[in-house]
Amino acid sequence: MGAGQLHSRTGQDAVFRGVIVIGAGAAGLAAAHALIRAGMPTVVLERESRLAEPWHRRHERLHLNTHRDLSELPGVFYPAGTPAFPHRTAVIRHLNDYSQAHGLPVEFGVTVEEIAFEGDHWRVRTSAGPRLARHVVVATGRDRVPFVPRWKGVADFAGRIIHSADFGAATDYAGKKVLVVGAGNSGFDALNHLAHANTAQIWLSARNGPSLLPKRISKIAVHRFSPFLARLPVRIADAVMAVTQRLVFGDLTKLGLPPAPSGGASRLGSDYTAIASDDGAVDAIKAGRIIVVPQVREFTRDGVVLDDGTPIAPDIVIAATGYRTGLEQMVGKLGVLDGKGVPLFNGGETDPKLPGLWFTGMRPSIRGCFANARIQASAIAARIANGK
Repeated sequence: MGAGQLHSRTGQDAVFRGVIVIGAGAAGLAAAHALIRAGMPTVVLERESRLAEPWHRRHERLHLNTHRDLSELPGVFYPAGTPAFPHRTAVIRHLNDYSQAHGLPVEFGVTVEEIAFEGDHWRVRTSAGPRLARHVVVATGRDRVPFVPRWKGVADFAGRIIHSADFGAATDYAGKKVLVVGAGNSGFDALNHLAHANTAQIWLSARNGPSLLPKRISKIAVHRFSPFLARLPVRIADAVMAVTQRLVFGDLTKLGLPPAPSGGASRLGSDYTAIASDDGAVDAIKAGRIIVVPQVREFTRDGVVLDDGTPIAPDIVIAATGYRTGLEQMVGKLGVLDGKGVPLFNGGETDPKLPGLWFTGMRPSIRGCFANARIQASAIAARIANGK
């Protein structure tokens, strides 16, 4: 049984007896493929007009922080010659190749506005009219909406404030004084590029210290060890990452960075902070090309006042302050989101009071988003196929 339409009634209000997948990113496509292989009729609703739209919009130097061999979707491989950490254009091609190879049924230009439970099925309200289905898999991504804090005085600031998602090219910052706010994954991605740019000044302001690993040790890609780390108990994985960070970088607090609130593996589940990857930023901090400063207190017309009262005058502020899922309108009434808008369950987990509702790709993992997409897709497909 493939992706054909099976209904329990006829007419406009017919209930699709398969699965509606919302979102055609890596998690959604992997879920659709697994469901179809398990014999479930499936359709994927995608609000954009093409696959991988977020990847098209990201900055031109963006590469995966996860290794090529651990970032493939089932049955499709990166072409020979693809770098160990694929460029965003390679990721775009991979997602398109995957969808085409498996003939995945993606309907483009369909925005899902809200889903509601109606006893034995789900009503999916979309821009193209309502759909009814027994199962709905929400795969819209944990980084759907860039988040920028509402700093005091920000409206008066005469400089530019951009989110790290809109980083652009490192050459855009030549001769500029740049403040990066946030020492997480996206913050270090920006710093890794800025470290090699001809900037006038770079500052880093962070509320928390990073969970940071080098991209490579010698010529070995550190991410290759992620499957091993993922199998360890969380406290042991925390310890392994902490020891690695200390051995490679030394004590980062001596460079002015605040301590991390908890271990790298723990933070994946507690505050959804992805593990950052260093590719030159720490060396730039040690060399004084990047200056670590306190947190931002407020903005003024001419600059930024730090927590210790020190004023600085950046031309550009890069808010590497994370993302939100943007799921409040779609599922906010169902009571399935935490205070940050992240689903309370993910992958093969579900809520017995809301049978048929699934989420995938909503939390970071040690393995990375592609490997996690495969694992969660298989778990969801198995549970749906077994009638769970």
